[in-house]
Amino acid sequence: MQIAVAGAPSALLLRRYARAASRADIALRIVGGAEGKALNRHFRKKNYATNVLSFPYGKGSGDIVLCHPVIAKEARAQGKTLLAHYAHLVVHGILHLRGHDHLRSAAAAHMEKLEIRILRRLGFGDPYAPREGGNCVRR
Repeated sequence: MQIAVAGAPSALLLRRYARAASRADIALRIVGGAEGKALNRHFRKKNYATNVLSFPYGKGSGDIVLCHPVIAKEARAQGKTLLAHYAHLVVHGILHLRGHDHLRSAAAAHMEKLEIRILRRLGFGDPYAPREGGNCVRR
């Protein structure tokens, strides 16, 4: 666990979110915008910071990088609490490490079902449900 920015949830909470989705060896790193942008540019050839990046090692293990400023901005825009959005993105990243994706609609629907089930166990609602103002975030 590496938290390189202020304002992120505690390591204890992040660990709890991760353990709800996997018992594999996973490194979580919370970064700022510049590092998030540099990593996304280097590994995905996208010149912007993104909310979560997953780097699988195999057997569900790997690294997950979460970009705090992007997550905080998205949480506000989507009418979610910061903790709920972090929980969602930790679970989302871990499911990528476990081989799930959202490139095809059937795979996306399956991944979303898993996310919703895990998040409910953590006490959070459906991250894809419509929010105030009609916001509904689908990948």
